[in-house]
Amino acid sequence: MSHYFKIGKLVASHGLKGDLILEHSLGKKTSLKGLESIFIEEKKDSFLPYFIQWTKIKNKEEIFIKLEGVEDKETARKLTPREVWLTEEDFQKFAAKSSPIALLGFTIVNENENLGEIMEVIEQPHQILCAILLNGKEALIPIHQDSLEKVDAKNRKVYVNLPDGLLDIYR
Repeated sequence: MSHYFKIGKLVASHGLKGDLILEHSLGKKTSLKGLESIFIEEKKDSFLPYFIQWTKIKNKEEIFIKLEGVEDKETARKLTPREVWLTEEDFQKFAAKSSPIALLGFTIVNENENLGEIMEVIEQPHQILCAILLNGKEALIPIHQDSLEKVDAKNRKVYVNLPDGLLDIYR
């Protein structure tokens, strides 16, 4: 099974010919040039590919995108607001190495205990929340200047020092 990473969502239709606006958190201005398809989660863990006809940069966090088979405003509206996913290989090509979303797929380590793989990155004004699965439940791990010890990009690990009791809520 392929590994998919959420990069953003289709936030609106644009114009009358089925164009869409993709809001992404890749951490850099990009047109996704060379990308053949995006994936939309139809059901839990069931992704449908949508092939890209063209893209155009709108701003640092948004792209105009035209998908095959989406020819009018009504069809485009049915795809909003839907989350957009890329395969791991495509994600590695397009995500800025310094952006928080680049932590997807890394393992969080607290006091030499592997807590889990980062499944989602939620950016907030003063911190980043990393969603992991801990004992079968989603746990949100805060990453900020007080909790982050280091990021080991080579071994794909994020070392943290979490406050006492934080993990107790999830166990």
